[in-house]
Amino acid sequence: MVNNSSMLRLTWSVIEETPSIDLLTLTDTALVTSILQQITRKILLTGEEVCALHNYIDSKTNLIRDMAESRRI
Repeated sequence: MVNNSSMLRLTWSVIEETPSIDLLTLTDTALVTSILQQITRKILLTGEEVCALHNYIDSKTNLIRDMAESRRI
């Protein structure tokens, strides 16, 4: 689990900045990878942080898609 509030804010900021169409059309694996890549372009992460963040994002894919869908309306 990701416990760092700055990391959580950055993660959700990246998700909000990502076009809804991308969030809705990518596979779960591609979605998680895309968000992780965007985050790692902004900050340096340890292997442990990448793993924790991957698991966190993966557990939130349905919520991410629901949010993206609501932005399209």
